[in-house]
Amino acid sequence: MNIQQDMTALLQQLSDTGYMTGGTLVVGCSTSEVRGRKIGTSGSGDVARNLYTEFLRFRERTGMSLAFQCCEHLNRALVVERETAERCRGRIVAAVPVPKAGGAMAAHAYREMEDPVLIESMEAEAGVDIGETMIGMHLKHVAVPLRLEQTSVGEARARAARTRPPMIGGPRAEYE
Repeated sequence: MNIQQDMTALLQQLSDTGYMTGGTLVVGCSTSEVRGRKIGTSGSGDVARNLYTEFLRFRERTGMSLAFQCCEHLNRALVVERETAERCRGRIVAAVPVPKAGGAMAAHAYREMEDPVLIESMEAEAGVDIGETMIGMHLKHVAVPLRLEQTSVGEARARAARTRPPMIGGPRAEYE
């Protein structure tokens, strides 16, 4: 199992969809699941560090902002750069994620970002969910699954989505 290789492939395929052209990518990632363990039981700073490096490369390639979702112990709040919080009008909350309350990935992102803050929620343009962390609450209203060939990172299942404006009307619509 090569976690870094899986992550590189997943993010390259995500970039190749053509939808990653701006806005924010929400990242939900259980490093426990990546390691083949139950979510929330054995987070890994080493795994988080390696994956974070790949997310930075993705950000450089696409220009998308990154938002790292915390675990349920911090109500799935998001770690973002302050400028992202301001742009999306995110409500800043007073907490600092740590591995046991926030998760290894969010804690690592918080330590590495230039000016990190924690926000309650957002409506992002895209997301990647590694280990079934349930990121849907942070995506814009109409989420569309992206069918990528890379469906795992390590032992964790990986899924991605983009969003689109709601389609009102059209050839399938009925009004009476």
